[in-house]
Amino acid sequence: MSLFDDLTWRGLIAHSTDPEALRADLDHSSITFYVGFDPSAPSLHMGNLLQLVTARRLQDAGHRPILLVGGSTGLIGDPRQSSERNLNPVEIVHEWVERIRASVQGFVSFEGDNAAILVNNYDWTAPLSALDFLRDYGKYFSVNRMLDREVVKRRLESGISYTEFSYVLLQSLDYLELHRRHGASLQTGGSDQWGNITAGVELIRRVTGDKVHAMATPLITKADGTKYGKTESGAVWLDPSMTSPYAFYQFFLNAEDSMVVSLLKMYTRRSRDEIEDLARQTVEAPHLRAAQRALADDLTDLVHSVEQRQAAVEAAAAIFGQGDLWSLDGLTLNAVATELGAAHWQDLADKTVLDALVDSTVFASRAEAKRAVKAGGAYLNNERVTDLERAVTAEDLLSGDVVFVRRGKKTVGALRVG
Repeated sequence: MSLFDDLTWRGLIAHSTDPEALRADLDHSSITFYVGFDPSAPSLHMGNLLQLVTARRLQDAGHRPILLVGGSTGLIGDPRQSSERNLNPVEIVHEWVERIRASVQGFVSFEGDNAAILVNNYDWTAPLSALDFLRDYGKYFSVNRMLDREVVKRRLESGISYTEFSYVLLQSLDYLELHRRHGASLQTGGSDQWGNITAGVELIRRVTGDKVHAMATPLITKADGTKYGKTESGAVWLDPSMTSPYAFYQFFLNAEDSMVVSLLKMYTRRSRDEIEDLARQTVEAPHLRAAQRALADDLTDLVHSVEQRQAAVEAAAAIFGQGDLWSLDGLTLNAVATELGAAHWQDLADKTVLDALVDSTVFASRAEAKRAVKAGGAYLNNERVTDLERAVTAEDLLSGDVVFVRRGKKTVGALRVG
């Protein structure tokens, strides 16, 4: 299968300019392409991950990636659909730039004939004066065209600042600069960036007369059309300090049956035969969650490590009584407790096993907990509870501050002390 056909089969091309010309360049030559990441947070997230794995896919096929971190565009912010952005302090944006630069480097290769390049658009926008920017680039943008952009039209009634309105000029300038400096002839990004991406294509045509490409991947949504990539506690971040490897693994393990095959196609390197086999297993034996396990395994290995993925798998087994809780490290234990929405005890004074069963919310009442104990279905740290009045002591605390409670085989809760 050609690269273009593979991208199409995987559902990765939501929009493209001149598909046949793009197919020819992707399949029969080596081109330089770029994708940008604005530092709007201290970490990239699941949506950004799709751009990174797409960049790696293109590089594997012989094309050269440029990863751009938006030190200047991050100071402005792309217009939101509903309200004005709060501008982050300059020093915070610069700090986030460095964190994202470090993060993206692990997804592509910086060696070989098509070695990746890492750039910061602050390097060419900071020296520009306002007059030079307006004279040299502003003249190429039609206000009528800018007003016709969907996000701008939505904001006209409530109001949009000139700062956000002019963001498209900055992003377009990036494509022009990378075309001039490195010969970039393709920009990729999410379909929500399509207006900005095509504006860059048009700017290059107007300034240089050159014809370049644009390609956008689809936004990842759930079967009901709502945004994919959110947990109970928020976005799925790539930084382990913001979304733990355990929570990251669990998120993909819980992917909807109706979505998991699409996610495998877009996010993983698995072949068509492998994915079609996993699709068959999802239909024939959905309870085994073979496709979800493949997805969670591949992405946790990629973003974190094989070791972190193995720890996440062991932790999931252990909290349901199929492994040794005491063998888990403190970071993993606390990640599991956080994911379970651990209740909090200030200290252990006068706390009993019965208190733990109820305060963890695993049991709705003390009477319900007592009935479960009589039936042999209540556990503290995987030990069956027989004495409800036994005090919970420091010796019960995993990693010094966590205790797990389980009801039967499937309902688990946690308490954090201190």
